[in-house]
Formats: sequence, C-alpha cells, structure tokens
Amino acid sequence: MRFIINGGRRLGGEIKIEGCKNAATPIIAATILSRGTCVLENIPRIGDVFTMLEILEGCGSKQKWTGDHTIEIKNDDFNPELLNQHLVRKIRSSILLVGPILARFGKIKLSVPGGCHLGGRPLDAHLESFKSIGAEVDFDESVGIYNISLNKPENKKIILKEFSVTATENLLMLASKYPLEIKLAACEPHVEDLGNFLKKMGMRIEGLGTHHITINKSSVDFDGEARYQIINDPIEAGTFAILAAATKSRILIKGVNADFLDAPLQKLKEFGAVFKIEGGDLFVDGSASVLKSAKVQTLPYPGLPTDLQAPFGVLATQAQGSSLIFDILYEGRLKYINELKKMGADAVILDAHRAIINGPTVLGGAEIESLDLRAGATLVIAALAAKGQSIIGNIEQIDRGYEKLDERLKKLGALIEREN
Repeated sequence: MRFIINGGRRLGGEIKIEGCKNAATPIIAATILSRGTCVLENIPRIGDVFTMLEILEGCGSKQKWTGDHTIEIKNDDFNPELLNQHLVRKIRSSILLVGPILARFGKIKLSVPGGCHLGGRPLDAHLESFKSIGAEVDFDESVGIYNISLNKPENKKIILKEFSVTATENLLMLASKYPLEIKLAACEPHVEDLGNFLKKMGMRIEGLGTHHITINKSSVDFDGEARYQIINDPIEAGTFAILAAATKSRILIKGVNADFLDAPLQKLKEFGAVFKIEGGDLFVDGSASVLKSAKVQTLPYPGLPTDLQAPFGVLATQAQGSSLIFDILYEGRLKYINELKKMGADAVILDAHRAIINGPTVLGGAEIESLDLRAGATLVIAALAAKGQSIIGNIEQIDRGYEKLDERLKKLGALIEREN
C-alpha cells in the first residue's frame, strides 16, 4: 500500500493522541502471567498490537474487544508450544514473550524477533541477563530459534549492560515468580506503565521510573480480574507537534502528558517552535514559529528519544542554518535522510550515527519509501511540508504504530489518500 500526499498546505484543527504502542505490546505480553481476566483500556488499533494479539491467540488466548480500544484477554489455557514463529519474526516486541513465558512455564522456544530494520539490534542485554541468573540459552542456527529455560535463579541481582527498555520489561515480568534487583534499568514512561500494570496484578515493585528497580515475589496467584488503562503515546504527541512546526500549521494536540516530553519540548523550543501547554493539551503555532538550526542528539530517557530523531530531521530541513543529527543508538536510523534528499533536502550522512542537515530548503514532491515505522511517519511530515505530490510506499510500516494516520490527518485538512 501507499500514501498519495499533496503537500504545501497549512493544516489546522484538533487531533487526539491514542494509546501508547510501546506500552501496549509489553502489557499484552504480561497478560500471559495471569490465569484470570485482564481488561486493557486505551489499546491502540495498530499493526504491532494486532500481531501480538494474534501470537497469543494462536497459543490459546481468549480475546474479546468490548469497545473501540478496550479488550478482554484470558490466558488460562495458554500453551507456549503453539507459538507461531512466523508471526514472532514480524515484530521486534515479540522478544517480550520471553519474560512472562519463562516465569509461568520455565522454558520457551522463540525465533529471532523481527520489526524495523535499524541495523544491529542484538539481544545481548536480554540473553546475558537471563544467563546471569542461571538460565540456559541455546541458539539453533539451522532454524534461527532460541531455546531458553530457567528452573530457579542462581542470582537475584542483575546489572544490565545498557539501558535496554525491552530487557528491563522482560525482567520485570520474569520477576513475577522470582524476586529480582535490576540495576541500570530503563526508566521510560512505558516501562513504568508496565510496572504499574504488574502492581495492579499484585506484584511488589520499588523504583519504577528510576534506574534501580527492586521486585519482591508477589503473594498473589494472578487468577483474578485486572483492569488497566495504558498511557497515551508520547511519541505520537511529539510527532504531531513537529508536524505542526514543520508545516507552519496551528494544531491543538489533545491527551498529552507533557511530563513525558521534557526533552522533545525543550528541543522544539530550541528550534524556535511556538507552543503552549494547558492541562493535557499542547497547542503548536507553526505559523508564528521562526525556525533555526539545533543539535539533535538522542539519549536514553529522560533524554531525547530515538523515535523522534527522524521527525526532528525533517524539521531541520525547514530551519535556518546547519543542524547536526546524532543518533547514538541505531546505525540504521539515518536511512530516511536519503529519502529526504530525493525531495531536495540539503543533507550529508557523515557516518552510521551522524548527519548534517542544512536549511531552510523548499522540499518537492517525490516517490519515496517508508523504510521503517518512525521513518515512515517522518516522510509523511516531509510530504505534507513539500510542494507538489509525494508517493510514499510500504505504508504498512506506518500502520504498525500509528492508528488510521491518514484519516486523522484529513481532519486537519491534509490532502492524503491511501491506495492498495
């Protein structure tokens, strides 16, 4: 599928933030820990969520949507031996199945997870942490499947080799059975959200939102009902805020938790964007913004998230001066810049992690490709800012993380159509 976008128009109106993709997938995985009914609210209807639900359903999970964004899940008959390895290879977040399945069943066979092609994304932080507490990890290269088993932890303290979000989440879920202490833990909002869901099921967790988390084994046998509403998506909020600034539009973004966006909002301010926050609303006045260059460097939370690096790259094309883009995490995150250059961007990729973008540049419509989830959303911003028509291919990547993006942008006045 593809998007046909006619850009160069100023947009306006309101847009509401949906539930957080990066919170939904681990919390759905965590329902495996329970034999009771889990009711999850504010679940976004996006590709990665549907794939995770399909993986669970194939293992015997019983699911029922009771509202547009509310789902009931019961995993009392869950059988991990029925894991669909083909589906596992479709999304990166399938790695989150390891923690809850190890906790409940003691062993798991899992293919190498898929997802966005962002260069090397090794599972070392996961595997080394599992091994450090006594898990046996074997990789069958002939079929690309990990065999992981754990009888009883030999060690209760884990020092992660990096601030790995998904490794921290896996360990949080594993600790539903085994008390653990996690040092150098990730503290992103969606990690804390998973922890709060686990607390709702009875776990005793201290240190959520910090880099030192202590989990005591729960005395609850996870067989009752757990109801939980996940947070709104801060990455989506940041994406729409950058869109408003880049297209010189006046957009009211509703359902924003600004506390999760300290670094992105500070960077927007540095770029010269005009905005104000009132309660859960973020109003960006792109028409009043005078954009200037800035350095964009990603860092673990509470620093600037890598998922917003590319949107800021588009903003840099509209800003006066030279902006340095520095993504310390993934060497594949800068590939979108080659697509921007097809649209006339003045940019140079210095190496796998750094680029220089010079602006302002009048972007022109072009035929471009959505290389991954965040790059896809970035190119939508670029196409809306550009003069003329752009065609964005492989939009299935965008659908993985943004619910009905085209329909929501149309309500802001965007000329965007979806074609098969």
